[in-house]
Formats: sequence, structure tokens, C-alpha cells
Amino acid sequence: MLEVTHLSRCYGDFKAVHGVSFNIGKGEIVGLLGHNGAGKTTIMKMLSGYLEPDTGSVKIDGISMADQPKALQRQLGYLPENLPVYGEMTVADYLDYAASLKGLDGREKVDEIRRAINATELADKLHARIHTLSRGYKQRVGVAQAILGRPRLLILDEPTNGLDPTQTAQMRALIKEIAREATVILSTHIMQEVDALCDRVLIIHRGQLAVDEKLDQLRRANSLWLETSATDAREILGRLGKDEGIHRIEPMKSAGQFRILLDEDANLRSASAVIARTLIAAGGELYRLQPEQRDLESLFRQVGEAQPEDQQKQKETLDNAA
Repeated sequence: MLEVTHLSRCYGDFKAVHGVSFNIGKGEIVGLLGHNGAGKTTIMKMLSGYLEPDTGSVKIDGISMADQPKALQRQLGYLPENLPVYGEMTVADYLDYAASLKGLDGREKVDEIRRAINATELADKLHARIHTLSRGYKQRVGVAQAILGRPRLLILDEPTNGLDPTQTAQMRALIKEIAREATVILSTHIMQEVDALCDRVLIIHRGQLAVDEKLDQLRRANSLWLETSATDAREILGRLGKDEGIHRIEPMKSAGQFRILLDEDANLRSASAVIARTLIAAGGELYRLQPEQRDLESLFRQVGEAQPEDQQKQKETLDNAA
């Protein structure tokens, strides 16, 4: 559905985005993560057609944004982090104006405004001027304008910013509902949002795509933490062959603690059973043997701590651990 190829953008001598490529299918909810200044906002602006790339292309269903920007923008919904709303307008007037900008008119316009109002629960604020609204309500106005016209691609930058827990739950349900018909790109600093909503994560670091991984694969461990009384466990387990699925054994700082990396196609339970039997047969006591847990927060931290020259090496390591 969305095809991004070698996207780059510079501001003077500063390269904000460099050679970013990815594809997103219909119905996917993809998290776009990165530290402040990583290039996320620049990427979202280029995806929306608001900003032209220096090199590269953005295509929706094979149609280039550079060739038909107006036609494609009518199929987009975009919620920037700081929505430029007109504070003196009422909510109803603003949504009417936003619907007109998307080319909606007549009965279709009325129906779409009503749908957006119901979806974001703004009915009791329709005649309030936007500058009088709380931050949470302003955010809901932003989401309402983004979903007008049933966009095929919805780009949301911090959609739950300013919402209370109940409103956040409602927003998550709304995003999941939208994803039945549209592709959703969600940019946020809240890892729980990505865990709760997204199928896949893209992590941008220093303008480059550092990680592109499905969350279920990210959480899948192919390594074990071992703690045993057998300080020579590395030598004991080193006798096991490839058939047992052990790729490498790494000693930790504390005596008797090891990290065991398994082969990519190894069976975690079978390998654990073999390791336990082998250690016990050698007279060792088993204190802990458990899968290593990978989570989004630790992965995000690892990417952020990497030096430029370590980027590719780290990406290969993370991919191999998936």
C-alpha cells in the first residue's frame, strides 16, 4: 500500500533523513519511533506531501506523491504533534472547514463530520471555541479532522497526548477500528502505546532506519539465561553439539552466570531440557534457566546508545537475535 524508497532530506548542511526505505501493507498499524531530532517528523511530513524529499520517493498503491500530490493527499489523514488549529473557530466550524479542504461536500460532508464527532466524542463541545478547550479536547479535535473522509493512510503523531486513561483507551479502540480499512502510522514516545496497538515497529536513529521488525518477532527469544553452581558450565555444555541447538555460550560477570545463544531454528524447550540434564549429570545445581526477554524499551535504548560506526553491526546483531 505504502512504498517508501531511499527517502532523504537535508536542511542546509544537516542531513535530517538519509536513505530511508520501507513498505507498509493495508491494515497494518506501524509504530514510528526515535529520539527527539532523529528525523521522525521530517519523514511524516514527506509521507504526507507537506515536504518534498531531496531524493527518494513516496508511493501509495503505486502512485507517486511527486506526480499526484493533491489526489493522494485526499486519501491521507495527518495529525501533527502540534496541530495548527484556529482557536477562534468553534469545533463545528473547524471540522466543516477541514472537510472542505479534503474535497468533501453535500451529504457526504455532513455524514463524515457526524462520524468523526461520534468517534471522538466531541458532541458536547461542538459550539465551543477551540481556544477554550482543554488539551485533551483539542487533541480529539485534531484526531477528528484527521479521520474525515475515511483516509486510506492515517499518520498520527502523539495521538494520546493530553488524554486521560479513559480517553486513551477510547483512542486505542478508535485506531484499531480505523485500521480495518486503512494503514496507520503511529509516532509516539509512549512504548505502551506501540505495544498495545502496533504490529510492527520502525526505529529511526540519526536520520536512518535502524530497526524494522514485527513486534511478535522482537519478543521472541532465541537465547537463555543460565545460573548454576557449575562455574565450568561453559566447558560442560561445550561438549554438546549442533544437534542440541547451542550456538554460543557467553560467561557473565558473576560466577556461574551465562548467556546461551541458540541456533535460529533451535527448539527452546528441547534445548533447555538438554542443558538442564547435562549440568545435573555433571554434578551441578541449577538455580535459573529461562528465556531472555526482549522488549521494545530495551531495544529502543540499545539503538539510541549506538555510535554511528556501530549502527550496521548492531542492526545485524538485533536481527539475528529475533
